[in-house]
Amino acid sequence: MNKIATIGRILFALPFAFFGINHFLMMDYYMGMLTSFIPQTAFVMILTGLMLIVASISIITKKFVILSTFLLAGLLFLFIVTIHIPHLINGVDTTVTLITMLKDISLMGGSLLIAGIYSVEKENK
Repeated sequence: MNKIATIGRILFALPFAFFGINHFLMMDYYMGMLTSFIPQTAFVMILTGLMLIVASISIITKKFVILSTFLLAGLLFLFIVTIHIPHLINGVDTTVTLITMLKDISLMGGSLLIAGIYSVEKENK
């Protein structure tokens, strides 16, 4: 069972590294998604990309997993509140926005689940 959990943890983390790298490669695309009230869009893209890559590395290497998964869940929550919900309210590509919002909700849940599992393991040591 432990091997399955390891595979699941790695499979969960790998897409975040890809998303983070995409924030650098497709910066114009991602900046176009931001709502107008978010300042410093280039800085936000770089910071977000770095945060996603660092979270992925942390989860894969099992270093600071609890902290990184809580921060990752918070970042995903910020995406939902500052990008997806405003896009839904403004009618911006509602089908795609709804699907990506549900994806981020699911990933946020997975991140919190990993944080919870590692918190319990830490308590039992």
